[in-house]
Amino acid sequence: MSSRRTEQDKAGPAHDSGHGWAIRPAIEAELSQIVVLERETVTAPHWAWRDYSTLLHADGKGSMRRCLYVAADGRVVSGFAVGSAYGPATEVEADLESVAVRTEMRRQGLGSALCRAVMDWARHEGATAIGLEARAGSGEALRLYGGLGFVAVGRRPHYYHDPEEDAILMRCALGPSTTAAGGHSADGQPALF
Repeated sequence: MSSRRTEQDKAGPAHDSGHGWAIRPAIEAELSQIVVLERETVTAPHWAWRDYSTLLHADGKGSMRRCLYVAADGRVVSGFAVGSAYGPATEVEADLESVAVRTEMRRQGLGSALCRAVMDWARHEGATAIGLEARAGSGEALRLYGGLGFVAVGRRPHYYHDPEEDAILMRCALGPSTTAAGGHSADGQPALF
């Protein structure tokens, strides 16, 4: 038996949701699916391929740390989420930067599970709260975030472009783990779904 670890092994344990998909850290082989999904999601922030690749190869030791989780059913990525944590250990700030789910997979819990994965990651990084910005006209997203405990704390006029729209600033206190399994895996990372 080979002692080489596969890319999937390096991503960490996948936790089955009970719905046929699992939430886990993304791997390099999934970047093309992530970028295609991001481009298909008009309201998602649009980043360069190298930005996503950088997320996968960061050592996680700098003042800015980021995560990239996927919801996957086998080799098919149905959604992803990006989070960031920054600042000294005593004052960690965290953001839920992006969440995207394939249109045909929405309303099945993927968006919520992806958000909870980023929230648990942020908690593990030392954050006590997490923020985000959402389009003011995105009722579906605002309901999702509200259901996770986010509350509106401000508004940025004309923040988004194509189409132009205000941003609603939201924040959520990070209490105990929001994962189905709770706790952490053997490698110290949040246990996911």
